[in-house]
Amino acid sequence: MATLKDQVRAYWDAQSCGEVYAGDAGEDAALAAAAAMRYALEPYIRDFADFASGAGRDVLEIGVGMGADHAEWAKAGPRSLTGIDLTPRAIGYARRYLAAQGLTSRIQVGDAESLPFPDASFDIVYSWGVLHHSPDTPRAVREVHRVLRPGGVAKVMIYHSRSMTGYMLWLRYGLLAGKPFTRLAEIYARHLESPGTKAYSVAEARALFAPFAAVRVGVRLNHGDLLMGAVGQRHRGTLLSLAKALWPRHLIRALMPGHGLYLLIEARKAG
Repeated sequence: MATLKDQVRAYWDAQSCGEVYAGDAGEDAALAAAAAMRYALEPYIRDFADFASGAGRDVLEIGVGMGADHAEWAKAGPRSLTGIDLTPRAIGYARRYLAAQGLTSRIQVGDAESLPFPDASFDIVYSWGVLHHSPDTPRAVREVHRVLRPGGVAKVMIYHSRSMTGYMLWLRYGLLAGKPFTRLAEIYARHLESPGTKAYSVAEARALFAPFAAVRVGVRLNHGDLLMGAVGQRHRGTLLSLAKALWPRHLIRALMPGHGLYLLIEARKAG
């Protein structure tokens, strides 16, 4: 019987995150198109990551996906750049995307719960939307802490439980399905991306990163909360189409900024 990690690997090896935006263009053009759409929908990634901070430093990205962010780290001129992903599919995409731009990195298949690196190997560990998919997220966070050098920084995005995305999924798969007492945790695990996906409150996120000396946590509305782009691939139907047409994005931005799906976490290891 397949383990939860096997199920997660199979889900992302069937289609990498963002692959829907690659379209039918030639390979290099497709990867460039997917990267461009990523930053059009999520422009705040650049501010949070601060790719330029990687100059002259040893950087690790956990979950390289199709390579968009990894290429930005490479352009910054790090002393060394390393990337891992659970799936060979993502590794292939990332390698090709970097090669097309003449960029280099050490990219390999790897497991966030058991990083194949010695203690204190990196100055920066970056992971965007990955660790909440790992069956043992606390262990993955401990691994991030372990491989960081004293004074090193982790920049991590994980999902926020009290989000517009969660409420919409609960409405469809909880209330409208006649299961109004279904917990949000179960909704996320069953209906948001790979099996077992988790989401955290701000307090839970701080507890998760408790081994770090200093932790900053912010909440960000994303394109899923605002029903923008190709969100909802697993939930297509008349209800989703109607919601996209009528969604009050301006009001949500103004009145519910604290109910975004993204928790942006910057955590510094004690020096």
